[in-house]
Amino acid sequence: MEPYVSKERERVEGGPSNTPGSPTAGQVMAWSVEPSRHGYDHEVAIGRVLAQRISALKGFAYKGEVGGVPSRSGPVYFVPSDTLTDCAMAHAAGIQSENDLFGGVVPHPFAATKAITHPLIGREAAAPEGWLPTVPQRIQSSVLAGYTAFSEADARLAGRDLLPQGSVRIKPVRATGGRDQWVVRDALALDEVLAGLPTIASDGVVLERNLRNPRTLSVGQAIIGTTRMSYYGLQRLVRNPAGEFVYGGSELTVVRGELEDLLGLHLEPALRLAIDQARLYQAVVVSSFDGFIASRINYDVAQGLDDSGHWCSGVLEPSWRVGGASAAEIAAMEVLHNQPERTRVRASCVEVYGDAKPPAGASVYYDDIDPAVGRITKFSFVESHADPT
Repeated sequence: MEPYVSKERERVEGGPSNTPGSPTAGQVMAWSVEPSRHGYDHEVAIGRVLAQRISALKGFAYKGEVGGVPSRSGPVYFVPSDTLTDCAMAHAAGIQSENDLFGGVVPHPFAATKAITHPLIGREAAAPEGWLPTVPQRIQSSVLAGYTAFSEADARLAGRDLLPQGSVRIKPVRATGGRDQWVVRDALALDEVLAGLPTIASDGVVLERNLRNPRTLSVGQAIIGTTRMSYYGLQRLVRNPAGEFVYGGSELTVVRGELEDLLGLHLEPALRLAIDQARLYQAVVVSSFDGFIASRINYDVAQGLDDSGHWCSGVLEPSWRVGGASAAEIAAMEVLHNQPERTRVRASCVEVYGDAKPPAGASVYYDDIDPAVGRITKFSFVESHADPT
């Protein structure tokens, strides 16, 4: 089924009211960065719809999808499927600043993943080229206790260091949406899981303090043209057909401006802490990695009790690419773009496995059967009654 955008919802949301410009004015292209790692069908399709809506915001013509390293002809704005991990490649495509893409550029593959969140187990531990030990050192107060490892032997040592304090969550660094994670409570289970992970040496693995029934917040920013917005939000979890709890959508409170502008809102202390932790993480990344560019920034922050009953809060991972919350981000961006007097928006996106009935006027991004996960529907909407001031 082709995704559609409800005209009724556009009137409520303040959705795209401008028409795409001519190719000479500019083009927007969806960029499949690694076609061999194409991802789930629904994620690819949603990325295309997001690129189309961004083209309306830019006043550019949508020119479809490109794979590999694109050639450049005139002004082009890219919506990459993944964070770009080669600065030279990004520059060759004409990406010089946050005005040239919806996403991000980092100088090394590991820097695009949750690997940078934690330190290595020791000075002799395996590390990829370009690894900066100062990054996890400087963000220690913003994350949960944990380690990153690039060898199975180091991962075993890291897990054994963490296990005496409680259960440990094991996360391949490229896993997304809460998928492909394991919680272990003893060394035998630890070794069994690690032995089944073939990508530790190439990509890395994170071992982290496990929280019981945590709430996961999102703190982020999106920039398109002259519109700059920041947000906090609460993620929802749903069961997929395999019975796993995975990402099921986000409800975002969005303000016009920078991350620090969120602190002007009336916030509970735990939420204020999450925003401060994300701000520190972001500041360290910006000051540490040469060539870093990002127009879409998102940090997942988990808050909850560990096995000892201690309340914890910490950034789980960064995202500088189109992500699960991007449908809500673009819905909010459309309101701010078309209503310059508006300073605050509340926008949501929802993912439903199985049959779903989106609310009247919702913008549906995908409603079909994905061969990998079965029927899934994703839609977004803006609360028209939310406080606009």
